[in-house]
Amino acid sequence: MSLFLIAVLALVQGVTEFLPISSSAHLVLTRWLWLSPSTDAAAGLALDVALHVGTLAAVMLYFRGDVAVLFRGTLRLIKGHQDGDARLALLILVATMPAVIAGFMLKTVIETSLRGVEIIAWTTLIFGIFLWMADRASTNKKISDLDWRKALLVGVAQAFALVPGVSRSGVTITAGRWLGMGREEAARFALLLSLPTITGAAVLSAFELDTEIALDLLQNALFGAFIAFIAAYLAISLMMAWLRKATFMPFVFYRIALGVGLLIAVYY
Repeated sequence: MSLFLIAVLALVQGVTEFLPISSSAHLVLTRWLWLSPSTDAAAGLALDVALHVGTLAAVMLYFRGDVAVLFRGTLRLIKGHQDGDARLALLILVATMPAVIAGFMLKTVIETSLRGVEIIAWTTLIFGIFLWMADRASTNKKISDLDWRKALLVGVAQAFALVPGVSRSGVTITAGRWLGMGREEAARFALLLSLPTITGAAVLSAFELDTEIALDLLQNALFGAFIAFIAAYLAISLMMAWLRKATFMPFVFYRIALGVGLLIAVYY
């Protein structure tokens, strides 16, 4: 795999991972357009792990204060405390479980039957419309206003993102907005919720790696991780700054245009 293609995939992953436009769909489409069937599976898997690590580092750096709170809260939750830090950790835990359960139950189906361009086209369009409908509300609740039931609903929504085109951040933001959260708070909760999700995906993929990875493969993976880290950090920063004064409509328009374009390509 060339360094140019690695850079393209890393940029796509970094930019789209946290924007509500579906990174998995864009990666599937990028590979569909650029990669040949003979692409080395080991190289692809190593790059997937590296890109996840790069984007994970980006969100942890941007939300480093919240990450520290989650770490303290997890420790306090284990010790049986129920203060604000522990409550945030509990909300993240509850919201993570549906995707974990669905991932284990449906892993084979998702990887073999739900990655076609036609499915991506429909999910991109439909869930873009859902985001538009949810974003019309003028509500401003915060993460602290959630209880475990509402966190669970967000988690159930996140499970749908196992299908490419739905968008993990997009569907969790949509659920958060429907539950009355403000735009910035809904995005913040969605990105914090990505921490265990991305970590889990990276760890599971890492277990599948051959430990005898060639040095050039490792170097390529590190290069991809760095590009993904820079792209993801910039994407998060720009999105959060945008949401302080505007809506999700640019992402809605993009999703609708992409979905319609793909449907035209598929059916005509």
